[in-house]
Amino acid sequence: MTPEDKTGEIARINSELSALREQANSAGADTKGQVEKRDKLNEKFKKLRQEIRELKNERDNLNEKVKTLKQQRDEARVKIKAHIEQIKAHNERISDLKKKAPRENRREMRKEFDDIEWKIQTTSLDMQEEKRLMERVKQLETQLSVYKKINQHIKAIAELRKALEPFEADAEAAHKELTDIAERSQDIHVKMMGKIEESKEVKAEADSLHGAYVQVREQVRPLREEIKRLMEQKRKLQASVREEDAKRKKSAEQELKEKLGSQAKDKLARGEKVSWDEFRMLADDESADSEAQD
Repeated sequence: MTPEDKTGEIARINSELSALREQANSAGADTKGQVEKRDKLNEKFKKLRQEIRELKNERDNLNEKVKTLKQQRDEARVKIKAHIEQIKAHNERISDLKKKAPRENRREMRKEFDDIEWKIQTTSLDMQEEKRLMERVKQLETQLSVYKKINQHIKAIAELRKALEPFEADAEAAHKELTDIAERSQDIHVKMMGKIEESKEVKAEADSLHGAYVQVREQVRPLREEIKRLMEQKRKLQASVREEDAKRKKSAEQELKEKLGSQAKDKLARGEKVSWDEFRMLADDESADSEAQD
């Protein structure tokens, strides 16, 4: 290949390189915006995942509180139920006692009882009358004991109802608080699920952009490889051209030197003066001839 051919080939390669670079740069410019958008979406996805983790922790903490409050409420309800069962038992006992209670008026019976006791204590009675009165006292005492037992059960019920109050208050407070917390937990859960859906959409879009970027990069890869191949071919051609130029230059310099040397010899032969450069040239030629002979 002549130097002119090599120069033409280099020009052709430069033209092809320019077209390939333009094509590769155009593809790169198209993906730059996609890459920036992808990176922003990935950052948004990371932020959403962090928010989701925080919401989940908050929801789980609230659910633990709900669990604890339910346990407290249920424990209070167990105690309430036990007290209510006792109250029912007392009411049933009262109901049974009322069936056995005498039909006479309780106050009148009590008055009669007190009157007979007073009479026995303050009046001298014969044995028969005293015996009769004692029998009547015993009868009244038995009948009044029914009312006494009823009163005892009523008192027990009152005490049980009073004991119920703190348990009922605890159960109601725990139930109210756990209801409020459960509502907050549900709101947070809904918010978290919304974030999860949003993060899925963001991730899908980011992955789509990344896929498009990878596809373009694969399309550009052959262009880059072709550019690399042409650059190597151009480098070799340029090196060859420089080497040939150097050879031509050296050959031209040698021809000029020989010409000037011949002219200097002709001057000396004619007895003419030579310049210092011409003299030095002649000396170099003689030295070269001597080395060649040796």
